[in-house]
Amino acid sequence: MQLFYAAGPDFVKDLKAKGYQVFLDLKMHDIPNTVKGGADSITRLGVDMFNVHAGGGLQMMKAAAEGVAQALDSNPSLSKPILIAVTQLTSTNEQMLNEEIGISGSVENAVLNYAQLTLKAGLDGVVASPMESAAIREACGHEFVTVTPGIRPAGSAMGDQSRTLTPAEAIRKGSHYIVVGRPITGASNPRQAAEDIIKEMMEA
Repeated sequence: MQLFYAAGPDFVKDLKAKGYQVFLDLKMHDIPNTVKGGADSITRLGVDMFNVHAGGGLQMMKAAAEGVAQALDSNPSLSKPILIAVTQLTSTNEQMLNEEIGISGSVENAVLNYAQLTLKAGLDGVVASPMESAAIREACGHEFVTVTPGIRPAGSAMGDQSRTLTPAEAIRKGSHYIVVGRPITGASNPRQAAEDIIKEMMEA
């Protein structure tokens, strides 16, 4: 999100032209018509994955899928991106969920509710903490994609995250993709930090 706001869509196009895969993490959350248009625009950029907020509801998520289909119909050379929905941010704990967001019960139950709603909307998967990956697979099937931020290698600072696991733990829990930010970008040697995480994932 920070990079997209700073550099805009041209940077995404540059990355794609160089052969990179792109997860555009903009977390759209708006009325269905606006999200449909946004999903159309994002798909036309050629991204490989992007997301919306499941909290926008069933019709909004369906509209996002319609926006993807609309873009693909207009340009058959485009590839269908993986479309996922954010369940609960990894900075959310149970007290925040109950007292500030206004959802009762446990974080895991809230995540599973949103995951099942996302599946009903026809999307490809969800963003959730790695702590919920196994339960999501059980509830929604092994093909339903789980993308898990909140990854903290052993010895890394927690920062503002509440629900975290190491890269190896996330893979063992069944995460399809992991999202890692500050443990790489804040490292003294970002390349080495990334390579160490990849090695840990491969071993898991």
